[in-house]
Amino acid sequence: MEFFELIDKRHSVRSYRDDPVEEDKIQKILEAGRIAPTAANRQAFKILVIHTRGRENELRKIYNKDWFVTAPVILCVCSIPEKCWVRYDGKNSADVDAAIVMTHMILAARDLGLGTCWIGAFNVEAARQVLEIDSGMEPVAFTPLGYYEESEVQKKRKPMEELVIYK
Repeated sequence: MEFFELIDKRHSVRSYRDDPVEEDKIQKILEAGRIAPTAANRQAFKILVIHTRGRENELRKIYNKDWFVTAPVILCVCSIPEKCWVRYDGKNSADVDAAIVMTHMILAARDLGLGTCWIGAFNVEAARQVLEIDSGMEPVAFTPLGYYEESEVQKKRKPMEELVIYK
């Protein structure tokens, strides 16, 4: 798929089939995250690969939506703020770096025919407990990962003139 077609076709999927995701596709998606750019190339992140089968009830504590746990796999990107680059004014790049990693992975997933849905509104404490996340890591974003029924999605986007300022 061409890049501009890929970014146009990617959308948030909230209905997953229970078909397993092939390991080689998971590895390609993880590779997309691994090679994502991070500030000063620190790569201060970890990607958690969570298989949902048999863990649905505990995973609902993180994000209580049925479609979240019907996908066979969930990915979580955690930053490691202590190891991230920090701008001169104290701004830590942790969240930005994690967002870039997740974006690379969700685009790779779509290119491979898989659906994702960026989840940022999750229960952080439940995520730490259920996934036994080290205190030095900060969970930033989750996405279910799986096959979905094709459907036409009409994305709503603001017009360019509302978003771009030329100086």
